[in-house]
Amino acid sequence: MKLSPLSLCIALAVFSAQGWAETVVPLKGQSSQQTQVDINECHSIAASQASSTSTTASGGRLKGAAVGAAAGAAGAQVRGRQHDEFYDRVDDDTKQDYRQNRAKETAAAGAVVGGSRQRQERRAQEKTAAATTSTAYTSCLQGKGYQVNP
Repeated sequence: MKLSPLSLCIALAVFSAQGWAETVVPLKGQSSQQTQVDINECHSIAASQASSTSTTASGGRLKGAAVGAAAGAAGAQVRGRQHDEFYDRVDDDTKQDYRQNRAKETAAAGAVVGGSRQRQERRAQEKTAAATTSTAYTSCLQGKGYQVNP
């Protein structure tokens, strides 16, 4: 099957593997079969490049809870010291319970904040990966002698 340059451009503009939709114009007289091979190869190269550079954020909730617990316990200790006349009269078990309760409360808040930050980081990484993949794909095709139009 032989396609004219115009019908080849239309066929390639409809082609949308992995979410990329663009027009690929062969500049060096490549056949439609060669163009398809090059497109597939460039998709593979771009996808492998994106997967090798992506890192997944993890442990955000746990890290946030740990930081929150430490901050809560330290804050409880500081608040207790601000009221020395009463704090010194309280037994050690009550002081420990107070610090633990504050640590639990702030650990829960820290887990929420840590989870939120983790989601924000993951979204930012996904945007960066998509841009990197698109750039790698376009560069690959341009290197093989194609014009790529969005």
